[in-house]
Amino acid sequence: MTSAPELTFIQVPVSDPRVAPLLRELGDEYSRRYGRDAHAEISRYPDEEFTAPHGGLLLLLERGEAVAGGAFRRYDTATAELKRIWTHSAHRRRGLARRVVAELEREAAGRGYRRVFLTTGPRQPEARGLYLATGYTPLFDIEADPETIGPLPFEKHLREVPEP
Repeated sequence: MTSAPELTFIQVPVSDPRVAPLLRELGDEYSRRYGRDAHAEISRYPDEEFTAPHGGLLLLLERGEAVAGGAFRRYDTATAELKRIWTHSAHRRRGLARRVVAELEREAAGRGYRRVFLTTGPRQPEARGLYLATGYTPLFDIEADPETIGPLPFEKHLREVPEP
């Protein structure tokens, strides 16, 4: 019988060396999907926005290796904005992104945020599906062609976020 691999969340600064490969792969994929270099967009926010007390960056480690991650930053006094939720391409289709979103929500709620806001791109149907499946409300017409909308905004009101 094979045991499940150990998964652990850690909070790290953007400068942690385990973050760079995930963000690089994210930038590469966005660049392919949108036909323009997306690396500058990935790093457009100052690192401090993703640190306590108003933000955070989480990595999901499997046996010490970063396999997924995500971040949040202050959007307004009551709202956290989720950013850069990502699963390494070798670790997809395992529910890791759902775990990252849930952990980011718990962290945000623990910091006093009562709402989460995020946007995803029109060429990211996997992300759109993830947010719909995890209780996010689309702030756009879901029947419209995503390409005609641009960034797709979602929100979720946080109440008591259950422990894992």
